[in-house]
Amino acid sequence: MKILIVGTLNGQVGAASQIAVKRGAKVIHTDGINEGLDALRQGQGIDLVLVDIQLDIESFIQNLNAERINTPIVACGVATDAQAAVRAIRAGAQEYLPLPPDAELIGAVLSAVAEESHAMIYNDPIMDDVVKLAKQIAPSDASVLITGQSGTGKEIMARYIHRNSRRKDGPFIAVNCAAIPENLLESELFGHEKGAFTGAVARRIGKFEEANNGTILLDEISEMDPRLQAKMLRILQEREIDRVGGKKPVPVNVRVLATSNRNMELAVAQGDFREDLYFRLNVVNLQLPSLKERPKDIAVLAGHFIKKYAKANDMEERPLTESAKAKILRHTWPGNVRELENTMHRAVLVAGPTEISDDAIMITGSPSADQSANNTNPAGDSGEFVGQTVADMERKLIIATLDHCLGNRTHAANVLGISIRTLRNKLKLYGDEGFNVPAAGGNP
Repeated sequence: MKILIVGTLNGQVGAASQIAVKRGAKVIHTDGINEGLDALRQGQGIDLVLVDIQLDIESFIQNLNAERINTPIVACGVATDAQAAVRAIRAGAQEYLPLPPDAELIGAVLSAVAEESHAMIYNDPIMDDVVKLAKQIAPSDASVLITGQSGTGKEIMARYIHRNSRRKDGPFIAVNCAAIPENLLESELFGHEKGAFTGAVARRIGKFEEANNGTILLDEISEMDPRLQAKMLRILQEREIDRVGGKKPVPVNVRVLATSNRNMELAVAQGDFREDLYFRLNVVNLQLPSLKERPKDIAVLAGHFIKKYAKANDMEERPLTESAKAKILRHTWPGNVRELENTMHRAVLVAGPTEISDDAIMITGSPSADQSANNTNPAGDSGEFVGQTVADMERKLIIATLDHCLGNRTHAANVLGISIRTLRNKLKLYGDEGFNVPAAGGNP
């Protein structure tokens, strides 16, 4: 892990650096926010930024947002400066660390962004062959296409490959091709020169350069514009990129991993994805099974998420009742592991003080497996739908799913099987029409 410290931290920068280094982190230091911005623009694989609260944190975060630099920010200041802490959190800082630095607090923050949060959790035999193949091909530099339904853990698998590769000491950079607007994705991937377009106030290193000597993950690459697909093919062939507005190519040494929840062969046949790029990426294909195909993992993963979110919310870890276990085992989990995680997160928050009962397991979407088997009227009680338009039903489904996903737009889009752009457009429409749209939570 690499940390950037911006400012003097009230004279405690040396102590904070020593604590971070002892925890296995590498530390870079700059005196002010302008130098800090330059360090982030240079794409040095920085995972976390600690900023002195005496600096203009609001301006710093506004600049990061404008340039789409999404590195987590933690404000640091003396414990008695409560108003400054409030201002920093309101400006967008994720955490506030009091000074002088405490080893346990810094350790907790580092753990929150550490690779161990991306652990491979499984117990079902169907996953054994997938993980075995992933570990076998990890040391190579071959491109890997990871496919599977939304929420099956494709990014987790990509990080597993990186951790077991010869590039494990290099950066791992993930880019969600579906979440970034098409007109910004090229700059995000390849970087830009100062003045290349309106808003390009300085040179910005793109994700490919940031991932140099490491691994880049192109998440949901099937959503990439065909024009950029052609540029991707050239990068895989020539191992060099062109910054937007640049005058000469820049060599890169990067291993490319890609994911998709679509049938890629069908996308190629329909002309939505370049065949030559597909073959370049698909040197090895890892197909992740859906959660309903790995039933022995449901209880194991549920326990993992309960422990995770109980700790994150400073709550006692409580067991699932037998009826709650039966409920999660019956469900078909159309949103896969991501849906299970969101369900357990909500259950931890709303459950009683001693146990998590089935009342706390709020499941939306497709019916449970046993309900489907015993339901003589697959359409349910049709009277419930009479008099409502398709648009009404769609709105209710989208808002209910978003509420289930705790406001996380990306997760909700995956559960619904629509693109993040479509979801955002629908939500804007609902808001304009006066409907109550759940506030954004997690990734917007």
